[in-house]
Amino acid sequence: MNHNISLLRNFLIENLPWAGNDAVREGIMLLCIALCAVITYYVTKWILYGIGIIIDKTEAKWDDILIDHHLMRAVAQLAPALTVNSMLPAMLEASDPLHYWIKLLTSLYVLGAVIRIVCIFIDNAYSTFLYLPRLQRYAIKGIFQMVKLVVMGIGLIVALSIVLQREPATIVAAIGASAAVLMLVFRDTILGLVASVQLSANKMLQRGDWIVCDSHNVNGEVEDVSLTTIKIRNWDNSVSTIPPYTLISDTFRNYQEMRKLGGRRVERSINIDINSVRFLAPDEIAALDKAGLLAGLNIPCPDRIINLQLLRLHLEQFLKNDPRVNTNMIVMVREMQPTATGIPLQMYFFTNEVAWREFELIQSDIFDYIYATVNLFGLHMFQSPSGKDFSKTLFS
Repeated sequence: MNHNISLLRNFLIENLPWAGNDAVREGIMLLCIALCAVITYYVTKWILYGIGIIIDKTEAKWDDILIDHHLMRAVAQLAPALTVNSMLPAMLEASDPLHYWIKLLTSLYVLGAVIRIVCIFIDNAYSTFLYLPRLQRYAIKGIFQMVKLVVMGIGLIVALSIVLQREPATIVAAIGASAAVLMLVFRDTILGLVASVQLSANKMLQRGDWIVCDSHNVNGEVEDVSLTTIKIRNWDNSVSTIPPYTLISDTFRNYQEMRKLGGRRVERSINIDINSVRFLAPDEIAALDKAGLLAGLNIPCPDRIINLQLLRLHLEQFLKNDPRVNTNMIVMVREMQPTATGIPLQMYFFTNEVAWREFELIQSDIFDYIYATVNLFGLHMFQSPSGKDFSKTLFS
């Protein structure tokens, strides 16, 4: 190409008398460069357009995301600058000031275009990961942002070396001298980068996970994990943003495994008035048996049956027979340490439904039954006296 350009210059000098002027000749040569750059742009654009048609016709969709029109347009815009850079030495003398400025500007443009192409490709690669079902839940956005940051950093160093006409190693050495300042300025970015890599590598956090971080009053689903922030939509529809390194340094709970296993825990207690715990009379036992409350129970000592013990056995049997309770997990009714408010009787089980609304409905239905059943066994639940209780005492 350079040989043909030299021939063009000699042709202009020999056949066009007015082209012997340096300014006129340089103008014509620059016009030829511009024309070649425009032709190169449209030829590249048509070639990429044909490639895009082939990609669109494939059955796979990930290639449409990876190589989209933004990437093709960026590649097409790079072609004219490469053309100018390759033709410039043959067009203008190296000592010509115009040669220096055009060379500088086109080199910076080529560098910027290459960085833009790489960054667009990285963004498209991340979008491709989000499209694939097996990969879309991994919190890898921080890793892609890290790669983009490295690419931009390298581009900045190369740009400085082009402008200052120094080797990139010299620029890196100069930057190294100010590393302490950079560490101070980019502290959050560096910490966020390390934390994002740890969270992703250890599978501690993924998009869509339900997490609870008490130290930051966070309770909701993870919407986005980036280099410097984690975005969580709380159950009250408010949005919390916290730095990734907070989850590494502090503790948080991830309930995603609970969703996968299909069992959400219920751990609630009722307080039994200790004065109501007693042995049951034979007629009381017969009444309970007639009501069907003793069916299937394995009573350890039929002659001396305690009402609280019988209630525990009945409630555990009731929970195991309820289809909404996950019997593949622990089902237990136990007595806790007595307190000033009575004996806590704790129900510990897991529901088959993990969605919030369904879980609360199941939990409420089960405890409604428990509240209504306690009195049938001659037991009383403890609660603080109300005004109605005091009025009964005063006027009785």
